[in-house]
Amino acid sequence: MTTAVEASLARLLDSPGVTGVALVDAVTGLTYGVAGDSEEAAGGAECAELAALIVERLGRAGAEGELESVITTSARRHQVLLAVTRPAGDPLLLAAGMDRERANLALATRSLGDRVAEVLA
Repeated sequence: MTTAVEASLARLLDSPGVTGVALVDAVTGLTYGVAGDSEEAAGGAECAELAALIVERLGRAGAEGELESVITTSARRHQVLLAVTRPAGDPLLLAAGMDRERANLALATRSLGDRVAEVLA
């Protein structure tokens, strides 16, 4: 049975090159839903640990404000983590895996950021 979150996440797969997406609690690593290839979207605990490490290192370097996104690229893949704020509770991360040959990284990242509110509705 598909949850409402998973159905909303599935619509994000319409972005060219996006192969998997997951909504993850940024503090605990709990995965709320996955659509597409779960291996491409990355594991919840891994996403939360990576985001926490980057925030810590940015803070040490004097950066102010909250983390917006993390983009990792390889020869074949892009991995995008987008911070998602919500009115109450821990912050969330939207993790997306992309096929580098099919995805326009800038457009896909913008599209995911614009459409993440649909997932929380």
